[in-house]
Amino acid sequence: MGVVLRNLQKVVPLRRARLRRDVDTLRHILGVQKFDLGIICVDNRRIQQINKTYRKVNTPTDVLSFPFHEELRPGKLPCPLHRDELNLGDIFLGVEYLMKQCQDNSMDLHSTLTVVTAHGICHLLGYRHETEEEWDEMFQRESYILGEYNRLTGQNLEPLTKKCSQDS
Repeated sequence: MGVVLRNLQKVVPLRRARLRRDVDTLRHILGVQKFDLGIICVDNRRIQQINKTYRKVNTPTDVLSFPFHEELRPGKLPCPLHRDELNLGDIFLGVEYLMKQCQDNSMDLHSTLTVVTAHGICHLLGYRHETEEEWDEMFQRESYILGEYNRLTGQNLEPLTKKCSQDS
């Protein structure tokens, strides 16, 4: 199984090989290598359009996740009955939006893409943050994932804060 990585924007130069490697590392940590995953990088116009259509929020955002298995409980892996159900879903990364956030906060774009992708994968695996309790549960999971990522790569990435996350 694999990762489909599409860059549909031309505003921000991306190192796709690094992002793919980081996504593969995250999938390994989560034990979801057998599942397909789509990562689509888009500009502000497209992420705003998607956000407006699916969340009724007419602004650009950092990440939007569309799980294939919509009724997963947090922390539970899907139990596909057929080969074509070996899919986690799709994550749209608002690369232009993220680049602006990184410039404003003196952060590295590719590290931020990895953190936001981990957040998106958590959504695909049933995690939400509509309540304080859900946020705490998701934050703990992201902390674990990024802690393992840091251990394997020597990086020092941290989960999103409530203030930063604009996603679904």
